[in-house]
Amino acid sequence: MGHTMENIDAYWRAANYLSVGQIYLLDNPLLTEPLRPEHIKPRLLGHWGTTPGLNFCFAHLNRIIRERDQDMIYIAGPGHGGPAAVAHSWLEGSYTERYPDVTQDAQGMRRLFRQFSFPGGIPSHVAPETPGSIHEGGELGYALAHAYGAAFDNPGLVVSCVIGDGEAETGPLAASWHSNKLLDRERDGVVLPILALNGYKIANPTILARIPEADLFKLLEGYGYRPHLVGPDHAEMAGTLDEVFDEIAAYRAGDDSRLPMIILRTPKGWTGPREVDGLPVEGTWRAHQVPLAKVRDNPAHLAMLEEWMRSYLPEELFDEGGGPIPAILGTVPEGARRMSANPHANGGELLAPLRLPDFRTHAVEVKSPAVQTSEPTRVLGTLLRDVIAANPRTFRLMGPDETASNRLSAVFETTDRAWNAERLPTDEHLAPGGRVMEVLSEHLCQGWLEGYLLTGRHGLFNCYEAFIHIIDSMFNQHAKWLESSQKIPWRRPVASLTYLLSSHVWRQDHNGFSHQDPGFLDVVVNKKASVVRVYLPPDANTLLSVADHCLRSRDYVNVIVAGKQPVLDLFTMDEAIAHCTRGLGILPWASTDDGVEPDVVLASAGDVPTLETLAAAAILREELPELKVRVINVVDLMRLQPSSEHPHGMPDNEFDTLFTTDRPIIFNFHGYPTLIHQLTYRRHGHANLHVRGYKEEGTTTTPFDMAMLNDIDRFHLVMDVIDRVPGLASKAAHLRQRMSDARLRARAHTRVHGEDAPEISGWTWPSTYSS
Repeated sequence: MGHTMENIDAYWRAANYLSVGQIYLLDNPLLTEPLRPEHIKPRLLGHWGTTPGLNFCFAHLNRIIRERDQDMIYIAGPGHGGPAAVAHSWLEGSYTERYPDVTQDAQGMRRLFRQFSFPGGIPSHVAPETPGSIHEGGELGYALAHAYGAAFDNPGLVVSCVIGDGEAETGPLAASWHSNKLLDRERDGVVLPILALNGYKIANPTILARIPEADLFKLLEGYGYRPHLVGPDHAEMAGTLDEVFDEIAAYRAGDDSRLPMIILRTPKGWTGPREVDGLPVEGTWRAHQVPLAKVRDNPAHLAMLEEWMRSYLPEELFDEGGGPIPAILGTVPEGARRMSANPHANGGELLAPLRLPDFRTHAVEVKSPAVQTSEPTRVLGTLLRDVIAANPRTFRLMGPDETASNRLSAVFETTDRAWNAERLPTDEHLAPGGRVMEVLSEHLCQGWLEGYLLTGRHGLFNCYEAFIHIIDSMFNQHAKWLESSQKIPWRRPVASLTYLLSSHVWRQDHNGFSHQDPGFLDVVVNKKASVVRVYLPPDANTLLSVADHCLRSRDYVNVIVAGKQPVLDLFTMDEAIAHCTRGLGILPWASTDDGVEPDVVLASAGDVPTLETLAAAAILREELPELKVRVINVVDLMRLQPSSEHPHGMPDNEFDTLFTTDRPIIFNFHGYPTLIHQLTYRRHGHANLHVRGYKEEGTTTTPFDMAMLNDIDRFHLVMDVIDRVPGLASKAAHLRQRMSDARLRARAHTRVHGEDAPEISGWTWPSTYSS
């Protein structure tokens, strides 16, 4: 059949027809009878305005794929153009392959229409349910970052990325244009940005559509692209795409010229109603969602809808059975070359396990617990160095200019930072093929990693704890994507997205209040238990064990909080593996309750809270030797939930055995105290649980003063024990006063010397108590 302009136009009209049908119709999909109100959905939900432009791109990109045998996927930045992506995959046949009941005939078309944005059906966005998609555009701003993430380490791939001009106003998208400075000609694929200038967002004009065209070209040229302007014309689009892909071929062959991009100017709601109720619609913001909103109740609107749908001439596009005519099917690429069936868009099909070195060979030797110190993330850096060396094409480390700050510098022994912009003699570790991706944008790091993982690769994102909040909503979107994907049989599992949060709240004493926030954990645990995992390893060996586990996992979001400053080494490697496998456990060497009921349980989660808990346990052993203290450390935070609430949750009987049901529990926590209460509120002993944690008290001060400001310090924990263990208050009144005085002395020392007292900053577990 060939890709004549007539056939491309037929494909485009068919996709437009299917898109309108999805928004409006419950029945009568081929208009074999006049439209009646009962054929119309009672609630009209969807977005027409951007859809015809997307369909226009799909129709023309298919020709390029067929003629050049081009490996290509798409990113639909205007994700509200869900009808377009669904129509495209139905015309290509991949929708029927994934959903056999949605056949390529009239009955299947009816199902296709009914399910869209309908209870029990599919979302209106380009969602995980849509074959060929790795990007849901419910929230805008991330299309281009996802596209580049997909292109990294995919040298034959072109990622066509349609960017809505409303989306182009977001900060993340504005920064994403710079991703081309980290693209490597030899290792990576190519991103083709298509800026869809239809002029309007929901209720306003878009900025890029209203600035002078010369300024728009200068802007995009300044970002490093070669822009090509296209209007709403098939011949113009076809000719431009030929030119663009010739430029891409030249780039791959070594041409140093800029990579191309397209500026596509089309009317908003192109081919839809021009005027409704005396007001202009096509080419205005009124075309954004549903141009005809009262079709069931307004006969004039119903007639306009029928006229609109018949304007595509469906009788010329679909055969008597409702299937696409051969002229349309002839424009569709074959097999895995179809964008809606490309395995890169279902990355689990391509996923190969990481070649992971034995993390135990990186262990810190621990002869006696809590005596020596290590910097956990520095130790982890040596493991990540070896992971990168063993997986030079499938693993990347993302971080916003903080790899060295977070003490992962060992990775630079085997790789560099990705960089293809200018380099100066004073630069260090910059190279086009670097595996470390650094730019001062958490949005880009997150977007790149999502695109990289969803196309079948592996990675890790390290970040300052307080500033991971910048991507809270991106995390939400990815977690929701994973949750939806787990329910879709043909979506294959992908590598988990793992965060390493360091430079955390308790060691941001020098940077001050702005850098002190552990609240990302609260955001994370609100997501479905099937998706999220949270780990707080207290030392270097537990961090190694947790990291190995997370890098092997699939379809999760893992959050690891670990410090970069020296912390006490608590576990040998064998002990660390056992402790992390359990997720939590008693520290026998720190406890005094062996064989008897404890009088109090001291629990901790996080490295600094664990240090302070151990120091408090040592004071209690010295001052109140008759007191039976059980010390528990929690690594896997989700173990605190009941097993009915989370797969890692602990059964009640186990929890009761560890924490007791009737003894005071003083829980020293890394984050906000309410989170522990949220996780444990159903437990039998919850009324006895008292949680210490960050309570929004911070400033520029010393590490121990930070602890005291939030009452997680050793002296206050001892006071908590005295206050909560029945019968202790009057007997230990003198000790309580000494603890209060010790806090005052510790603070006074910082005000004079500018640092914590040596007996506090250099504290280790007393040798007289070691087993």
